[in-house]
Amino acid sequence: MSNPFLDDSFYPDWSQLTPDRIEADTTLAIELAEKNLAKIRALGPSAVTFENVVKALEHATAGLDDCWGKVSHLDSVCNSEELRVAHNKMLPTVSAFEAKIALDPELWSALQAFAETDEAKNLRDTDKRLFEETMSDFREAGADLSQEKRDRLEVISEELAKITQKFSENVLDSTNAWDLIIYDERKLKGLPGSAMDAARQSARDKLEQKEGDEPCWRFTLQAPSISPVLEYLEDDSIRKEIWEASTKIGWQGEWENTEVIDQILNLRLEKATLLGKDDFAEVALSRRMAKNGQKADAFVSDLRDKTAEAFSRENKQLEAYRAQKTESENSLLEPWEVSYWAEKQKQDLYAFDEEELRPYFPLGSVLSGMFSLVSNIFGLRIEERSTRFNDQPANLLDGDEKKTVPVWHPEVKFYEIYDNESGRHMGSFYADWHPRESKRAGAWMNFLKTGEPEEDSSALGPHLGLMCGNMTASTEGKPALLTHREVETVFHEFGHLLHHLCSEVKHKSLSGVNVAWDFVELPSQIMENWCWERDSLDLFALHYETGEAIPDELFEKMLRARNYMTANAMMRQLCLGKMDLELHRKLSVSGYDNLDDSLSQILQGYVAKRKTKPPSMVRRFSHLFGSPVGYACAYYSYKWAEVLDADAFTRFKKEGVMNGETGRSFRECILSKGNSKPADELFRDFMGRDPDPDALLVRSGLSAN
Repeated sequence: MSNPFLDDSFYPDWSQLTPDRIEADTTLAIELAEKNLAKIRALGPSAVTFENVVKALEHATAGLDDCWGKVSHLDSVCNSEELRVAHNKMLPTVSAFEAKIALDPELWSALQAFAETDEAKNLRDTDKRLFEETMSDFREAGADLSQEKRDRLEVISEELAKITQKFSENVLDSTNAWDLIIYDERKLKGLPGSAMDAARQSARDKLEQKEGDEPCWRFTLQAPSISPVLEYLEDDSIRKEIWEASTKIGWQGEWENTEVIDQILNLRLEKATLLGKDDFAEVALSRRMAKNGQKADAFVSDLRDKTAEAFSRENKQLEAYRAQKTESENSLLEPWEVSYWAEKQKQDLYAFDEEELRPYFPLGSVLSGMFSLVSNIFGLRIEERSTRFNDQPANLLDGDEKKTVPVWHPEVKFYEIYDNESGRHMGSFYADWHPRESKRAGAWMNFLKTGEPEEDSSALGPHLGLMCGNMTASTEGKPALLTHREVETVFHEFGHLLHHLCSEVKHKSLSGVNVAWDFVELPSQIMENWCWERDSLDLFALHYETGEAIPDELFEKMLRARNYMTANAMMRQLCLGKMDLELHRKLSVSGYDNLDDSLSQILQGYVAKRKTKPPSMVRRFSHLFGSPVGYACAYYSYKWAEVLDADAFTRFKKEGVMNGETGRSFRECILSKGNSKPADELFRDFMGRDPDPDALLVRSGLSAN
C-alpha cells in the first residue's frame, strides 16, 4: 500500500499506518485538498451552485480529514517517540492549511456569490442548514477581516495547534514518569483485593518479574491505580505521597505547563480581539446553547448558589465524622484524607462499600448487557467481529476466523451495529478499554468515517467510530471487574457513539456529534441513567462467578448511597466550569501575576477548605488546553447537558425506562438528527417543552422542593 493513510477502505489496516508514512501521506492529502479548493476558486459568479460550492467545500478536505484523523487517533492510543516526531512535524502544516480555508477571500467570494442566487434563497431543510452553517463558519473565522488580520489568524491557528499538543504531551509524560513500588505488604492494609491484584500485575509487567522474585506492588497516577489508594488505604503517608505526586502532573521540570497555559490564553485572546470580540468566550459560545460567556457564567453561579448550603453541610459532617472516629479534635481535613474518610462515612451511613459491586461488573457482561439494552430501547442490533493485530489473530470468534478486522492493539474489540427492523448496517466501532503508557488518560469517543448517501440512493453509507477508556484491567485469574463509576463511563462514551452511529443526516458536517458543544453531552449523559435502574441492571450486572444479579439488599444500599456527597461532586464540576470561564473571560484579559493565587481567590466559594491548600489542577486540565478549542469556555457544558439529560430521562421514568416507543422517539428526535436543526428545537421535539432548570437538582437530592 503506497499511501496507507489515504486508503479510504472502511476497515483501516492499522499495521500499515506507520510513523514513516505520515509526512508523505499527509503532504499528498494536502495537495489533493488544494486541487479541490482550486476548482471552487475558478468558478465564475454565474456558475456557482449548491453542489459545486457548498457541497464541494464540505468534500474538499475529506481525504485530509481521514488521513489526519488516523494520525491523531494513533497519537492518542499508540504514542511513541517516532510517532510523536512525525505527528509534530506535520501538525503546523495541517493546522495552517485548515485555517486558511475559511480565510480564503476567493472561497468566501464564491459563497457570497451563491448566496445571491435563486437556488440559495430557495434552499430547504438540511440543505439550507448546511449553507447557513457554512456561512457562519466563514464569518466567525474572520472571512470579512482585512488581509493583515486574516494572515495573523492563520499564524495563531498554527501556533495554537503546536502549543496545545505540547500541553498534552507534558501531561502524558509527567503522568508516566512517576510510580511507587511497595515491597512491604503490611503497608497496603485496607486496599481492596482487586486493587492489590492490579498493583501486583502492574509490578510484574513493568519490572518483568519472574516466578520466585520478591513480590511487590506498583502504583501509578492512572485513575484505576490512584483512586482505590485514596479511598481505602489506611497508611496516611502513602496516600499523601501519591496525592502529592498527582498534583504535580504538568508542573515539574521539563513537563512544566505554566508558561504553556500563558501562551495558549494569550493566543486565544488575540484571536478574539482580531475577530472584534471582548474575550475568547464570545468567540467559542456564539453558536452554542448558552450563546455567550455571561449566560454560561450565570448558569454556573446559579447552580453554585443552590448547592452551597448542602456543600458546606457535607464537609462539616465529614470533618465531625473523622474527629469522632479518631477521637481527635474536630478540624479541617487534609486533601489526601477526604476520599478515605468519605468512603468510611458512606459505609457507616449506608452499610455500603462500592467494592461490593465490582464482582457484578465484569467488562464483558457490561458490554453485552449494554448492547442488549440499546437493542430493546433503540431498536438496534450489535454484533462483535473477530480481529487481528499486525496480521496475527487477536480475538477470534467461532465461525468468523476468516473475516478478521485489523486493530491497533491486541486488546481492541470491534463491533457492527444494525437497525433491528430493516437489517441495515448503520455503522461499526472499535472499543479500547484499558490503560497503557502509550495511551492518553481519560475516556473518549471519536469518529473515523461519517456515512453519506450512497450513489444512486438516498440511504446513508455506514459510519465508523470508536470509544476508548482507562478502566480497571483483568488480573491473573480474574476478568476486568469495573467499579460502578467505570460502568457509567462505559455507558457515557457509548452514548456519544450512538449519537454518531444513529445519525441519519445526509450532510456529514451536520451529522452525529457535530452539534453545539453544550448539547453534545445529552446523548452520553442520559445513558448513565440506565446504570441505576433495576430493569436495566439485570441485563448486565451479573456476578462474574455465579452469573447472579445484584441482590435486592445491595441494590437498595446502592440507591440510598447514590446522592452521598452529591453537593461535593456538583461543586467540583462547577468549580472547573468557573475556572474555565474566569481564565478566558477575565484573567487572560486583565492579566495575572501568579496563576494559582488568582484562581484561588476567584474560586473561594467553590472549593472546600482543607488543612493543606491543594494546588490548582489547571496544569493538567487537558479538556481546556489539550486542543486549540476543545472544551475551552465550555466546561460548563457537562452541567448544562446534565440538566437536559436529567429532564429528558423523566420521560423514560414516566413511560417506562425500558419502553421501546420512548427509546425510538429519542433516537428519532435526538440521536438521528445531528445538527440538522438547532439544539433547543431538538430537545422540544422530544420533550414537547423547554428544559426544566431544576431537574438536575431534583435528581441529585439538592432541590428545596
